[in-house]
Parts: sequence; C-alpha cells; structure tokens
Amino acid sequence: MGPIFLLPKHQKLSTWKGDLAKMTHLQAGLSPDTIEKARLELNENPDVLHQDIQQVRDMIITRPDIGFLRTDDAFILRFLRARKFHQADAFRLLAQYFQYRQLNLDMFKNFKADDPGIKRALIDGFPGVLENRDHYGRKILLLFAANWDQSRNSFTDILRAILLSLEVLIEDPELQINGFILIIDWSNFSFKQASKLTPSILKLAIEGLQDSFPARFGGVHFVNQPWYIHALYTLIKPFLKDKTRKRIFLHGNNLNSLHQLIHPEFLPSEFGGTLPPYDMGTWARTLLGPDYSDENDYTHTSYNAMHVKHTSSNLERECSPKPMKRSQSVVEAGTLKHEEKGENENTQPLLALD
Repeated sequence: MGPIFLLPKHQKLSTWKGDLAKMTHLQAGLSPDTIEKARLELNENPDVLHQDIQQVRDMIITRPDIGFLRTDDAFILRFLRARKFHQADAFRLLAQYFQYRQLNLDMFKNFKADDPGIKRALIDGFPGVLENRDHYGRKILLLFAANWDQSRNSFTDILRAILLSLEVLIEDPELQINGFILIIDWSNFSFKQASKLTPSILKLAIEGLQDSFPARFGGVHFVNQPWYIHALYTLIKPFLKDKTRKRIFLHGNNLNSLHQLIHPEFLPSEFGGTLPPYDMGTWARTLLGPDYSDENDYTHTSYNAMHVKHTSSNLERECSPKPMKRSQSVVEAGTLKHEEKGENENTQPLLALD
C-alpha cells in the first residue's frame, strides 16, 4: 500500500496539485543535497512554501511608504532563504531592499553593466568572481583593494558594480541557499587610498550589503591588511550586526588560517591556491559580453538586474587613461606566506564563525 497524504482542511485536490506543481517549479534545478541543506539549515519546507511566500506578500500593505517593484514568488523566496524562513525578518529585509533603493535613487539610475561608472569598475575587477564554488557550494568574490584608481572610479560606482553583480548571481537558487564568500586583499593599499574610505560611504556600503540585500555571506576575509585597515574596521564595527562581526576574519599575511576555512584548490595563486592567477577581466567579460577586450573596444550584452533580462547595445569607447593593464592583479602571486602555527599570533583570525 502506498503512502497516504492528508490534504489541509477545506483544500481542494485541484488547488493542492497546483500548489505542488508551483513549488516543484520553485525548487527546480536544485540538487538533492541542496534541497536537504535548505531544509536542515534554512527551515525550507516545500509543503508550505506557497503559504510562507504569501504571508510575506500579505505584509506589504503595512508599508505603503515603500514601492515594492517586484513581488513574484521566486523573488520573495530569496528573502525567506536569506532569513531562514522567519517571515517577519524576511519581510523586513524585503522592505529595506526597496527602501535603500528609494533613498539612494542616483545609485540605481541606469543600474546596468553598460552604465559608464559600473562598466569601468567591472573592467577594473570590482568585483572579481571565481568561476568555481568552494567545498560548501559558495561563490567566492574577490576584491583587490589596491586596484582602486580613485581618479577613474568613485567608491559609489564600485559599490554599484558589486551590488549589480550580486543581483546577477542571486538569480541562481543554489547560491540563495549556499551563499557567498568575500576575500579582500589589501596588499599595496595606500594610506592615501584608505583616507577616501569615509564613515559615510562605508555606512552606505554596510547598509547596502548587510541590511538590504538577500544574500547569505559565510565569511568576509581580510588578507594583507595594514594597520590603518584595522583602524577602519574598529570605526565601522558599531554599524555591524553581531552575526556579521562573527563572519569577519583578519588573516594578515597568514595563509594557513585562510586555508583552514577555504581550501587551496578553490583559490587562485595570489592566495596560495592551486588555481592560476586571477584574470581581472573574467567577470567583466561575463556581464559585458564575449567581445570584451582589455582595450575597452567592444560590443556587449548588458544585464538589467532590476528586470532580470538581457538586451543588446554598443558601448562607447572609453576615454579615460589606463595606468595599468586591467586584466591582471597588482598583487603578485606568492605575496602572502605560510606561517607555522604560533609564529605570529596577530595574524590569526580575530573572529570565528558561530
């Protein structure tokens, strides 16, 4: 005798079959392991997925001051996953997502890869995105801080490029569940460059990434950070949630502590990994199209993240001077070093995952 399924009271068989088909569609493409991970770690239950989504949608009426520009099932689902299916927390994040965009309209004007500011940041490697995921299925993002040419890119445009990239990546339901890792290499990042990181723009970044975006960050790793980056971290600490603080690691030039958390086979050689040096043009080519070139003379396919669709257009030729070849990191392979356990206690991660 087969298994017996009991329908919820007053629910018609045809409605139940429709909901089941819809939930199957929402989880389509997920591996069995990822579905199980979502169940165990995120409290995702396919049997009540539609109800969870609808309860979040029903809360929209409580915030008439916010324009909720997108409320489809797949969109709301990513917010539930980001908040482990706590519906009130998921709605709060959804509201903050759109409120952040309302309060910073200039940041999201022409929010596409072919916007000149975003395009320059992408070409300069902000952010870098590794092709393969780590052993937990997380996508690894890279920032080589010294590549910030302040005569060429504003911090706001770099932040816009990062947010646009996350919009593209978060379309993948596997990443909604498995999340992201961010590695920031501060090698050769000067005090003069650091002086441009004012409290106001750092707060803008924290609000955009920590408080207003449905991504799960499993770790933010600082490597080769100088003393003034430690000072900046102390400055922004009050703006960080306790959960975020526990996911920030300060490695210094100690590769051992980094490799304990991210295996070398998933890292480029700049971080002591077994992969080739990271090509700064990799992610830019993905968003700007196959005709991308280091000389910036190309046509491309742009990505409209707000509507999640592709459109074709031609880019203007860049007129800005280029002081360095943008397809290469300024950080030489092997800059970081392995240290024996206990050799330098100050380079151990100051915080650990909970």
